[in-house]
Amino acid sequence: MERCYEHILIGHFRTYRQTAFLSGPRQVGKTTTARVVARALGDHAYFTWDRQTDRAVIVAGPDAVAEKMQIHRLREAPPVCILDELHRYGKWKTFLKGLLDSHPGALRILVTGSARLDVFKAGGDSLMGRYFPYRMHPLSVGELADPGRPVWEGPLPPQRIPGEALAALVRFGGFPEPFLRQEERFWRRWRRLRTQQLLREDLRDLTHIRELGQVEMLAELIRRRVGQLVSHASLARAVNVSVDTIRRWTATLERLYWCFSVRPWHRNVARGLRKEPKYFLWDWSVVEDRGARMENLVASALLKAVHAWTDTGLGDFGLYFIRDKEKREVDFLVTREDTPWFLVEVKASGSARLSPPLARFQEATGAPHAFQVAFDLDYVDRDCFEQTRPLIVPAATFLSQLP
Repeated sequence: MERCYEHILIGHFRTYRQTAFLSGPRQVGKTTTARVVARALGDHAYFTWDRQTDRAVIVAGPDAVAEKMQIHRLREAPPVCILDELHRYGKWKTFLKGLLDSHPGALRILVTGSARLDVFKAGGDSLMGRYFPYRMHPLSVGELADPGRPVWEGPLPPQRIPGEALAALVRFGGFPEPFLRQEERFWRRWRRLRTQQLLREDLRDLTHIRELGQVEMLAELIRRRVGQLVSHASLARAVNVSVDTIRRWTATLERLYWCFSVRPWHRNVARGLRKEPKYFLWDWSVVEDRGARMENLVASALLKAVHAWTDTGLGDFGLYFIRDKEKREVDFLVTREDTPWFLVEVKASGSARLSPPLARFQEATGAPHAFQVAFDLDYVDRDCFEQTRPLIVPAATFLSQLP
């Protein structure tokens, strides 16, 4: 299926000389997208660290890759070199810097990985200025509506998707294969295998953590507490390790795309919380409570939008929540250039009255927009971002305006 990242990356290689780093969770579609992009741009070669013959070429060094790609042959444009899961190579940064230095301008390079390529620092000089990062997310309502829309221009015009597509996203998540198949048995087997690979293989291969069983306990606790305030001290007691260890392990789970944290925003919020985060999962389909799953889906869509807008140069965007010591709360706040932009409260039903904290915190923060997103309302063909007062909006409309 067509992905918005194909258009983003094709635009990158037609505009910039920098290497493109495409990172994202396992099985989100990075390799398929990379191959589509390479075919669209012409001559290309694909190397993956998971295949022994390709690994031998990479270990042999930059010149071996250049020779394999026949870079000295005349072409209309430099060929595209895809390096898949390169971060698993201990000297990947040294290798990549050597490839760029030895053959400047001879290759257009796309590096993909299921761990954050800017986090696992493994030898070599800095690659600063030599790459642009792109973060790939699961499918979203906006991408299903039209993956070819220019996501780098901010909120998109609303566009309808079939109601069953939104229901399938809620139930099966946004990873392409289970979403397309929509079969309970397949989803259960897929979910189990992905979890085992991430919490066993990736954790073992990419970190020095040996207490794999305890990290699995931590991952399960986070799954059960999606959307709730999380105390690192309470997690430490439950897993029987120190608070510092919990902080390191949760940071590792974030790097491996098991979960992501949303921090509290406290500026201009009287008696606002400052420390305790909330955690959400990249695969919201494993969240058992339906209300929490819907909130997780919206959190994921907002994070995807924040990353897409930031990665494509529209500005610097952030995702937060607001809660004060009187327990008044709004689920999400999106900032632009460190300034509040819009608030989002998530509800399963549109019959719920407008949440009082939405107007209160819109006034306190000065955010231009405030939305209460309801999942049971029918699509309305109106631009949510034309409104400035707090408003109840259908999830199908609001989410279609995000990438």
